[in-house]
Amino acid sequence: MHGTLRHLDRRASQAVRLALALALLVALWPRSPVVAESQVTHPFAGITHIVRIETVPHAIRMHIIQIDLSAPGLRFALTSPSGSREVVRETTAAFLTRQHAQIAINAHFFLPFPSTDTEAWVIGLAASEGRVFSAFETPQQSYALVADAPALNIDRQNRASIVHRDITKPDGLHVLEPVELWTTVAGAAQIVTDGKVTIPVYRDESHPTGALTPGGPRNYSNANSWYDVVTARSAIGLSRDNRTLTMFTVDAAGGSNGMRVSDVAAILAKDYGVWNALNLDGGGSTSLAMADPATGVVSLVNTSSDNPAGRSVASSLAVFARAR
Repeated sequence: MHGTLRHLDRRASQAVRLALALALLVALWPRSPVVAESQVTHPFAGITHIVRIETVPHAIRMHIIQIDLSAPGLRFALTSPSGSREVVRETTAAFLTRQHAQIAINAHFFLPFPSTDTEAWVIGLAASEGRVFSAFETPQQSYALVADAPALNIDRQNRASIVHRDITKPDGLHVLEPVELWTTVAGAAQIVTDGKVTIPVYRDESHPTGALTPGGPRNYSNANSWYDVVTARSAIGLSRDNRTLTMFTVDAAGGSNGMRVSDVAAILAKDYGVWNALNLDGGGSTSLAMADPATGVVSLVNTSSDNPAGRSVASSLAVFARAR
């Protein structure tokens, strides 16, 4: 009888250990959002538009535009310099309409902000039709934007790559890579690097070479990172072979709760083959506009957390694509 009880005790103990091991495995297993719905369309030649809706861990709605850079008739345009500063602000949808293009996404961070000024300076490297009108820089918002943030460049032949500052040139208008700066967009930081999530950290005793400065309006730090704020986000990236350009937005309005930058980066790398990516201006600036492939009517396809028409931003990147 005692032997039987000891045998049962051993079996119970093994079951408990197995249950604990399984619980630990579940706790440590990488968590990825559950896709509740994913709609895929091909509105223009070489363009794939994915609307991805999730409900776990919270409700989010994403738009993913993937562009085959070898598609015939494809070209790009960034907001051109004008005004007494660097650019005149306008909504992404208005820019798309004025350009008679097919798709556009908001791009650079800008100053002054917040402001009702109609003119602005863009932050970081910017080129429009070969004219480099904004340099690499150390931004005022160093609690969010890294100094000399890498940029994404698309030349006249639609060859795309990530470019970095040539520090031997003091004007900040030159890059290390032997490329033609033609259409060039910078963001807050590179958030995917060689297929890995690379979120910048703050300088402190444990991170003496951190790229971000602690402080800012919400006393940001490694324990309270600007990149961990759940809000609307915009990002842009390239595949490993630089032949597919991906544009990404996630809403923080209209039933969508937004995302952390690290989650955006992880999804881009894991699910959409993005090898290198930049975090663009987000929050109320997040805007993705598209022309209806049948009627040509332009609309904001995401839901802006600023206003129904979208915020007037400093720069937008437009895509010209042929009908299918």
